[in-house]
Amino acid sequence: MSLIVQKFGGTSVADTERIRHVARRVADAYARHPEGVVVVVSAMGKTTDRLVEMARELNPEPIPREMDMLLATGEQISIALLSMALQQMGYKAISLTGAQAGILTENVHTKAKIVNINTDAMRRFLAEGYIVVVAGFQGITADHQITTLGRGGSDTTAVALAGALEAPVCEIYTDVDGVYTTDPNVVPEAYKLAEISYEEMLELAQLGAKVLHPRSVECARKYKTVIHVRSSFNSREGTYVKAMKDLEVHRPVTGVTLDSKQAKLALRDVPDKPGIAARLFGALAEAHISVDMIIQSVQDDATNDIAFTVHEDDLNAATAITRQVGEEMGAGETVQDPHIAKVSIVGVGMAGTPGIAANMFQALAEGGINIQMIATSEIKISCVVSRDQARQAVQLIHDTFLIPEIDDELALSASGSSEGLA
Repeated sequence: MSLIVQKFGGTSVADTERIRHVARRVADAYARHPEGVVVVVSAMGKTTDRLVEMARELNPEPIPREMDMLLATGEQISIALLSMALQQMGYKAISLTGAQAGILTENVHTKAKIVNINTDAMRRFLAEGYIVVVAGFQGITADHQITTLGRGGSDTTAVALAGALEAPVCEIYTDVDGVYTTDPNVVPEAYKLAEISYEEMLELAQLGAKVLHPRSVECARKYKTVIHVRSSFNSREGTYVKAMKDLEVHRPVTGVTLDSKQAKLALRDVPDKPGIAARLFGALAEAHISVDMIIQSVQDDATNDIAFTVHEDDLNAATAITRQVGEEMGAGETVQDPHIAKVSIVGVGMAGTPGIAANMFQALAEGGINIQMIATSEIKISCVVSRDQARQAVQLIHDTFLIPEIDDELALSASGSSEGLA
């Protein structure tokens, strides 16, 4: 057997009893992988949320560098406690911060990207028989500044370490049994998938699925690392995320996602001339604001309306930038709508299968749900709808494409978790 990397989320290490449980799972893995076990952990429970609240009580707009200094402490608590638990059980274990583990990031605070991992220290400890416990979500810049990786940073840390250490499998332990066809709290009939392709999982993650962060899936695809998403609280097989060539396509649509954290902006009466869109979206990019769906509509008076969506956390900053650019270009007003959601379907089997879009739109129409924006790719279709109709939209679409079959070997009963997919 080869080296394995495991990652445990915040709910898995929420208190000392759960940390003991994680330590026992790590010990079991060490018995099966004597070549080495690297464990990545998140901050305990709601630690990060509490730290953010305290920071904003003292300063409503804290400097990003200081936020990284603060938030990085959450994972340091977890790695130290887990190492202590393993040591008490008689194992050699050592905790490493992101910097000590050699995780080098770009010089961007609160949402940095990993640019390199120096594995020398980890390999040395592994060779000496240590279980290496690494703080997720964090790294260090070339000039020794602590950075954090943003949402899903611990998943990204784990998969990046697996790739750098050439571990064939990265186990992501969470409070769900695996990847579901959609959120079981929205659709009780949702069921667990035994396997899913990198491409499908990447689309689902980008479209709002909470079980894995897109960067972690991108990293897994790059290094051909299999991700095994499974529950911290039982020993059942979860969902394997792997290369498409290793899968069998069972149906056109694999999953339905709901992203309720979206907001829409529209810039009215934009002069219809070259370079306008480049200026607007260039300014947003410089502010590290990611834009999702974009629609440009042409008016009769040689002007355009440009509508686009962003994450709701970026709405105020994006609105300010859009207004400023609009004024410079002589455009009209900037209008925002924070009450939208994005509903999407994903599946590699959609390519070459006619009627998928028509069936999706028909299902929404029969439910009286208006579609505000549409975006498509070879394996996805996304629709923006009113947020108060989003859950109904997911149910209707799931009923259309993903009715469980009693004898379907991929269909397992849902656990009712809130993070199964959407």
